[in-house]
Amino acid sequence: MDLDTSTVSTASLLSEIRDGVDLRDALIVREWQAITSWAEANIVDTAEGAATLTEGYLDTGVPIAGPGAPLVSEFQLMELIAVLGRSPDGGRAYVGKIIECAWRLPDLYAAVLAGKVEPWRALRVAELTHGLAAEAAAFVDHQLSIAVGTVSWALIERLVTEAILRFDPDRAELERQKANEHRHCDVHMDEVDAHGGVHLDAYLDAADGHDFNQAVAREAALRGQLGDTDSLDVRRAKAVGAIARRDLALDLLITDDDTGEVIAQSPGRRVELNVHITDTALTGDNTVGRCEETRSPVQLAQVKEWLQAPKTTVIVRPVINLADCIPVDSYEIPDRHQRRVRLRDHTCRFPNCTKQAVRCDLDHAQPHGQGGATCPCNLVPLCRRHHRAKTHSTWRYQVTSPGHYLWTSPHGHHFHVGPAGTTILDGY
Repeated sequence: MDLDTSTVSTASLLSEIRDGVDLRDALIVREWQAITSWAEANIVDTAEGAATLTEGYLDTGVPIAGPGAPLVSEFQLMELIAVLGRSPDGGRAYVGKIIECAWRLPDLYAAVLAGKVEPWRALRVAELTHGLAAEAAAFVDHQLSIAVGTVSWALIERLVTEAILRFDPDRAELERQKANEHRHCDVHMDEVDAHGGVHLDAYLDAADGHDFNQAVAREAALRGQLGDTDSLDVRRAKAVGAIARRDLALDLLITDDDTGEVIAQSPGRRVELNVHITDTALTGDNTVGRCEETRSPVQLAQVKEWLQAPKTTVIVRPVINLADCIPVDSYEIPDRHQRRVRLRDHTCRFPNCTKQAVRCDLDHAQPHGQGGATCPCNLVPLCRRHHRAKTHSTWRYQVTSPGHYLWTSPHGHHFHVGPAGTTILDGY
């Protein structure tokens, strides 16, 4: 349908687009239901490589989903793919993901049918769970049913990683060791560009990467305090060289006068990695912890390696009461408030934004200059882009309760952002 945009308002165009999205998703859900019914009617018990007599011809059952999903008729699958108008490989993968959801991820499949999860998100989940054992796939499905509104790509990857750690620890450890063999740090000095710049490429242990990032951040901040007017990114790049040159200037190798032995001295370090573990981890009932900085599951074996690093200090903090609300008089936000807010919200609180809270600004929901308190209940993590949108456009939000936000877009659309993700409120 052609629209005369000269007589149609932006608000009505947005509503038209929203209606089209809903209609598209509804049609896709109908297609999923039809494909699931087709699969139920075309199950073949004979495994691929063998054949069985079906309707007068020899047919083969092909596995296009993970363990526990049915084998489907090879010939019937060819016809279905043709009807769908997809390529043989692409069509087989598409139908396989739907069968993966229907049989191995039933909670996620039900959420798609109920309109709680977009079909494309469920397809991406199925793509990752295809190689998992049945109990691992069931674990991912159950966890996603709890966090049905927050099925982000990063969350899916973390859940699959945790499923492997829980149900196939030998595989997880083998993959960790294999990944460690690929650690590297390359400065491409043979590829200096016309501006005198080079690229640095590295894959590091997380603790080493955290140390490096902290060192670069401190150096960049110090340069800014001393009057360097370059952007933060440029100051971080300059910091790498400054750190390297200081290290080259240090006499770290000392020879013992009596024995001639060379002794290496290294400065102490102070970095902070927040690793969350439960009492069940200490008793051996659970082998998975969580690293706050990466928001990812981590094996306890890896945690032990970090703790055994030289000059490492372990600080055990009690559980932080995220509901604690003790305001301070100043505009500056104390560290204890920052920690509470970022542990409460995890990410930028703009609709569907997944930027980590530790990389966000903390916005006073009620401006400090208008009487807004500097306390966790009035502080909201917003990434720089969405902080600007709130400050310089007509995007607005209200704190309905700690951790829950009601956003209003410039054209009057409403979104609820909370622990379960983003919900579009228009039409409800």
